[in-house]
Amino acid sequence: MDIFLIIRIALVGIIVSFLNQILKQSGRDELALLTSLSGFILVLFWLMPHISDLIVTIKNLFNLV
Repeated sequence: MDIFLIIRIALVGIIVSFLNQILKQSGRDELALLTSLSGFILVLFWLMPHISDLIVTIKNLFNLV
């Protein structure tokens, strides 16, 4: 796993939490929820290749192929 991926995930978390605080204080709870959801989906798309590699490695380890 690349260190830049970890830094990008941390930056998305910081930005999303900052936006959530601003949106919740202004009374826009729906937008705060959508911001959290979009940040989660973005990070999930970044992690999908690594999760796929992990599943393949576990299958090969236990000879499930």
